[in-house]
Parts: sequence; C-alpha cells; structure tokens
Amino acid sequence: MGKEKIVALNHIDLEIEKGEICCLFGSSGSGKSTLLNMLAGLEKPTKGSIKIKNVHIEKLDESQLAIFRQKYIGFVFQSYNLISTLTALENVALPLIFQGVPKKEREKRAIKMLEAVGLGERLKHKPREMSGGQQQRVSIARAFVNNPKILFADEPTGNLDTHTTIEVMEMITKIAREHDQTMIIVSHDAEIADYADKIITVQDGNILKIEKNTEDGKEIIYETQV
Repeated sequence: MGKEKIVALNHIDLEIEKGEICCLFGSSGSGKSTLLNMLAGLEKPTKGSIKIKNVHIEKLDESQLAIFRQKYIGFVFQSYNLISTLTALENVALPLIFQGVPKKEREKRAIKMLEAVGLGERLKHKPREMSGGQQQRVSIARAFVNNPKILFADEPTGNLDTHTTIEVMEMITKIAREHDQTMIIVSHDAEIADYADKIITVQDGNILKIEKNTEDGKEIIYETQV
C-alpha cells in the first residue's frame, strides 16, 4: 500500500486432509479470512503455492478457477448472499444451472437438500419472507446441492443467535461427515472451533498453533516456538 509493505500471511505451511473439518481460528485482523480466500482461489498469493487435488490453483486463470470451484467447492457466507428476487428453491438450484443439470433434476435435488435442512415447507418463500436462521439454511442447502468435495464457511453463524448457531453448526458438520467432505470454517468463536477436528490458530498472518479435538480435550500437534 503506497511505499508500505503489508504482510497479510507469512510462512504458512499447512496441510488439510480429505474429510477433515478444520477451523481457521483467530481474532479480527489475524489473517484467517485472507487464508480462506487464498485456499478458495478468491485471492492469489504473491509467493508460494496452493494445491488442491494436485492442482496448483494459484496458476489457474479466472475462467479455469470458476470451473474448478464449480466442480469441487461450495461456500457458506456470514451474510447468506442469497438472490432476493428468487425463491428458496430457485436459490438452491442456481449452482446446478451452471453445471448443465436439466431443470427437473435441478428441482428434485434442490427440494431434497432443502428438506434435509428442515425447509421443505419454505420452497416458494423469498429471502425477505424468512428469518436469518432460515436464510442461512438456504445458503447451506445451496452450498451442498452439487455435493462439493470441499466446503468453505466464512463466519457462517456470525449473524445468528446462540440457539440457531448450535443448530446450524450441528447441521453443516453432520452433512459434511456423512458425505466425507472436507470443511474449512473461519471463526473467532471458541465454541465454533469445538465442532472441528482440527483448530488452526492464526495470529498476525502466522500459524500460532494447530490443535486436534479429541475425546479427552485438545491435543496440540504444532506450536510456534517463541
């Protein structure tokens, strides 16, 4: 920025296994959202490489990235990012249009996914006719409808109350585990981190520590040596 060099991420060396649920955990400004954006191909690193399914995604151009994300990746956002003029059914079916799925099949899969998140009776409702928790459920159904290999969730419960947060976290982790999907969640909330298999704490653009959630509590598998 001008003459000043801003290091958002520094010396990040990280592996995430297939089927793992990981939480990128840290305070505001720690670099966790930047790391998620890099992993998802939404931002390109100035140095280093990011490999998903043996593909160096930092080398892909925008159209190649769009195809890659369409095939393998789903997103859940804090702000839902639903299209206000479309019904819940239409919002969820939307990603399938870009995959060339016929209309009848799109609707069948979208209905099945909305029923799975408890919104079978809200198919024709538009976002403004639903609560925040219901809108986030639509967002989750949309993210899972094309059965992505990897799901990125950026502060997925940031706009929800405590009760709805628990419901949403239990729902997305259950679906991901049932389908052996990899999930990467960004959060600053320690209770959200408890839903993950692995917690990656980020501070000042560096990995501070990596912990595993076990039945006996948290097990530290990496910690920065000060």
